[in-house]
Amino acid sequence: MSVTFETRSIKGAVASLRERRLRRGSIRHRGKRIQIALVNNMPDSALAATQRQFGSLLEESAGDLDVQLSLWTLETLERGAETLQDIAMTYRPARELRASRQDAVIITGAEPRASDLRDEPYWSELTELIDWAENRTVSTLLSCLAAHAAVRHWDGIGRRRLATKCSGVFATHVVARHELTEGFGPGAATPHSRFNGLDECELSAKGYLTLTRSAEAGVDMFAKDSRSLLVFLQGHPEYDADTLAREYRRDALRFLRGERPAPPMPPAHYFTPELAARLRAYVDQAPMDSSSVFPSEALRVTAAPWRATSIKMFRNWLALVARRKAALKKPSFATARWSG
Repeated sequence: MSVTFETRSIKGAVASLRERRLRRGSIRHRGKRIQIALVNNMPDSALAATQRQFGSLLEESAGDLDVQLSLWTLETLERGAETLQDIAMTYRPARELRASRQDAVIITGAEPRASDLRDEPYWSELTELIDWAENRTVSTLLSCLAAHAAVRHWDGIGRRRLATKCSGVFATHVVARHELTEGFGPGAATPHSRFNGLDECELSAKGYLTLTRSAEAGVDMFAKDSRSLLVFLQGHPEYDADTLAREYRRDALRFLRGERPAPPMPPAHYFTPELAARLRAYVDQAPMDSSSVFPSEALRVTAAPWRATSIKMFRNWLALVARRKAALKKPSFATARWSG
């Protein structure tokens, strides 16, 4: 069943035939309906892509579930005027989530500005949001910086700056049996793109369970069963095939403009060795403030070997949310017997 986006745009009085059929189908199958809030905090340049990536991944993972996806974002993020206009049409302020009913919440990361997350201008709004999600949803999925912020806020676990950016596609393996990792094969992999990481021993000491790990990138996915099932992702299973290539181009051009001190390394295990060597040579030889065209072949990546595992993981997550939602709604024996 397809994923339905809820938007703030005003619709006409007469819905299309397809919309009416979808609505009738949703009512017939309302027992399988899952309300998910996507709190998209990515910077302006990645906002639309992130929305599309998560929507597409949920679409491919939904199966016979009716996923209703609504869009939200933090108000304390720095935004350009054009993006703010777009947000006003399709997104709602995250503070309004308190007045809504959501079965699950996905909270994305945001572009880091401060070395200490507590100094980010959106820290208070973000931590209030994750506290609400923990108390009021069946499951909360926290991606990248949002995962780092949550464990810092709840358990004082600080992220650690890496010597070099963790960027690439890394082989992962299951280290704990869990409903979320059912069906994962030996060829599982996940894209990572981050400057910081978490220590697995610190996570374990505070009751977090590592589910998947990479020998090179460290902890990949971990979880904690609290009032909400908390799922944390250091990687980006939602990424498109060419996302890492576009991020590399962005970082390379920032270096050439003098906006970062050192040239970026090509994402690991992503480009062919020959292409990676050509890209390194281009960045090393291009003059500063170069207007040279970035090698176009770098953006022609079409294979996403992590996609099958990503779909399995999200399919497992949606099924888990559906089961837990159904269990919460199931009346006890006493209620069924004496409620009239």
